Amino acid sequence: MALMTGEEYVESMRKMNLNVYMFGEKIDDPVDNPVLRPSLNSVKATYDLAQMPEYEDLMTVTLEDGRKINRFANIHRNTDDLIKKVKMQRLCGQKTASCFQRCVGMDAFNAVWSTTYEIDKKYSTNYHENFKSYLRMVQDRDFTVDGAMTDPKGDRSLAPHAQPDLDLYLRVVEQREDGIVVRGAKAHQTGIINSQEVIVMPTVAMGPEDKDFAVSFAVPTDAEGITMIIGRQSCDTRKLEGSSMDVGNSEFGGVEALVVFDDVFVPNDRIFLNGEYEFAGMLVERFAGYHRQSYGGCKVGVGDVLIGAAALAADYNGVPKASHIKDKLIEMVHLNETLYCCGIACSAEGKPTESGNYLIDLLLANVCKQNVTRYPYEIARLAEDIAGGFMVTAPSEKDLRSPVVGPMVEKYLKGTAGVSTENRLKILRLIENLTLGTAAVGYRTESMHGAGSPQAQRIMISRQGSIGKKKELAKEIAKIRD
Repeated sequence: MALMTGEEYVESMRKMNLNVYMFGEKIDDPVDNPVLRPSLNSVKATYDLAQMPEYEDLMTVTLEDGRKINRFANIHRNTDDLIKKVKMQRLCGQKTASCFQRCVGMDAFNAVWSTTYEIDKKYSTNYHENFKSYLRMVQDRDFTVDGAMTDPKGDRSLAPHAQPDLDLYLRVVEQREDGIVVRGAKAHQTGIINSQEVIVMPTVAMGPEDKDFAVSFAVPTDAEGITMIIGRQSCDTRKLEGSSMDVGNSEFGGVEALVVFDDVFVPNDRIFLNGEYEFAGMLVERFAGYHRQSYGGCKVGVGDVLIGAAALAADYNGVPKASHIKDKLIEMVHLNETLYCCGIACSAEGKPTESGNYLIDLLLANVCKQNVTRYPYEIARLAEDIAGGFMVTAPSEKDLRSPVVGPMVEKYLKGTAGVSTENRLKILRLIENLTLGTAAVGYRTESMHGAGSPQAQRIMISRQGSIGKKKELAKEIAKIRD
């Protein structure tokens, strides 16, 4: 099959029989639901962009066997692939100003690829061949795949096997000749309602007592026993009011779900890890590294839009030449480009794994994500500062259109000459959406907790920071002999 168009992708999702709940009710048509459709549009954009000649080099890859695939389904073969991944993610962020949801599947592909190779090498299992066949199917059908790693975790002071309720970490509850049966849940699943498939991975390193929890596999998202419960977002019900202005970004968005696996059957040929607990940590570390690299692209692209919106707000407020406004915009660009530098650096320093695919420099990837837990917050703060108080106190679009109060809104919320009140309100609503509204989940809050919260990166930086080697460097310069 050739690359899907955006419309073909949408039609493929109509054929899925997803079990989705939102606001306590089952959603029979997730594709056209007004709250959910913007998140589907963000994924659709990754298909639309792949059809455009000007973005072909970033959005697609031609494999050695001649197949042309979407880069989101690629196995990184060199540092050029890793760098283009980050550039592609920045592009997608610029075009959607939201989470476009395919990064987690791409990062899972590359982590599972190398980890299964090493499991097979030790145990003579067939996981790598299972995954190669699965990936070939995904590439040929141009599927979107959700990567599911984060368990609810319950009491975080306890290991998976020690939880009072064992279902708080996803686990194997039955081993059968033809496959396994799994039970549990995965939290914070961005984009799963817009994916045809889901890859499940363990969420922590594990010991022998956690063998049942050391499992990785793939199933269709509409497999029997899977239930998706949509998470709330700030201002989410504005999408039901019919005002594109009040939403801020009416076309694109993202949603998350708590995904419950209630005795879901997984056939043998879709199992990539099943009890080899000592490889759980490797899979987690590699996936986390790839996903932390991703944030040096996607969040930078959204940051580009936010910086542009803040600059427009300054124009519309009549203060683009104020020195403090110029300085704040410079600082926003500086912070945003610093994040991009980290994403490019960890990519350029990538090295091949035993399986042949390329892994980013893990230390630099963790530094990248550590910066992402901070800089978008400052970029958002500066945008809110430049925008001014009307960003959060402006009346609604209905008030603007009202024959009674509309003229008052038009008169008193007017900015600089030559700019309509409507356009001024539109840009303020976009900034609100990116910093406080539904998009803030995929920009500000996700910058903190996506791909692991700050302490997770600090642990990895501590492990990989080579303090011992740095001590030896200092001793050599200082002429210290022990």
